Amino acid sequence: MLGRTIAAFTLGMTVALPAIAADAPTEIKIGTLYASSGRYASISMPVHSGLKLWIEQKNAEGGVYVKAFDKKIPIKLVAYDDQSNTATASSLYNQLITQDKVDILVADSGSVLTAPAVAIARDHKMFLFNQTGTGASFFSKDNPYIALMADPVSTIWPKPIADFLIHDGPALGIKKVAILYSTNEFTGTQATAVRKFIKDSGAPLEIVYDQGIPTETTNYTVMINNIRKTQPDAVIHLGYAPNDIALLRNIGEVGVKFKMLFSIYAGLETELLEKNVGAKGLEHVFTYVPPTDLDYPVNFGMTMAQYRAAWNKTYPDGKVEFGFNAVAGYTTALVIEKSLSVATSLDQLELHRAVFSLSGELKTLDGTFGLDEMGGQIGELTPLGQIALKDGHLKFVEIYPHDANNSKPVYPRP
Repeated sequence: MLGRTIAAFTLGMTVALPAIAADAPTEIKIGTLYASSGRYASISMPVHSGLKLWIEQKNAEGGVYVKAFDKKIPIKLVAYDDQSNTATASSLYNQLITQDKVDILVADSGSVLTAPAVAIARDHKMFLFNQTGTGASFFSKDNPYIALMADPVSTIWPKPIADFLIHDGPALGIKKVAILYSTNEFTGTQATAVRKFIKDSGAPLEIVYDQGIPTETTNYTVMINNIRKTQPDAVIHLGYAPNDIALLRNIGEVGVKFKMLFSIYAGLETELLEKNVGAKGLEHVFTYVPPTDLDYPVNFGMTMAQYRAAWNKTYPDGKVEFGFNAVAGYTTALVIEKSLSVATSLDQLELHRAVFSLSGELKTLDGTFGLDEMGGQIGELTPLGQIALKDGHLKFVEIYPHDANNSKPVYPRP
């Protein structure tokens, strides 16, 4: 009788195992958007290229390991071009969920093109792997279907700039600050944060110019002259890459030299800006120091040197610049990979649990991955730096915080 029981149990095991294998999908479908043209192409294409590099790498290894099925499964990328158009993006996000029925939903780059995905993902109960959309309004306690992958939420990202102005600025003679920003979720939130940090600090700083302008702005001559009239000691410009390019070109044309000028993409996409503005136009500009220059220790994925080599091998023509956004796409991929390796199913709330379980533990070439309770990224902070020109080449000098700095700032700008 015992022998029959054991035999029956063994037979049951042999019958059950193929059932588990049969439940495993033939592929994991990752759905995303990218912008090959339009205003956001310069930040979208590097992110998308980083994600594709990882997919090609994993598929060459037989796929990505999925704990829920205890096996490697190939990845199928379902990607559509939104052409930097938010209405098109809305339609395509819906298509990825309702028609393509992707397993994993990944937002396009930047807050403007992420914004349409947030509500759509929530309504369809799809967890949104938000690559670089940092807008504060995307995150709320009642929405478990989102987390920010590769850069800090806008409410804390500019803290090193504000802290530098507050703590080091007065000793340098910085008393008057001008803020010029593009009125979108990404840079508008950063402007609000800088303003609040300064006002709450009680430091002897006066904001003498505070102006929001359309993100589509291409000529900054009027704004430059209006800022100059206020005689600021520091100018903080918060815009996307095309905004930085237009501003820096116009500053050169007008012949103005502000004592201090901060620009986001001088650091995040230095290669792109150098092509369009020139090395001299970037010299002494303050900016975020990108992870490409910091060489963070990693416990998962490639090091920065390994990734740069892989990028150059995969994209040897140099048409897509290697900078922060190239790192962001790969960072998103690593979070997806690690999450699949710990998730017990492909249920969207289980993906949420898996992603949040990585907070404070996952260390990639982009720094330490850390989330707040709403899915905002509070790790991966970028120091404040200044661009130096040495022997014809641009390099970053880390300025703030003090425990990361390697030089004193050049102030005022010569």
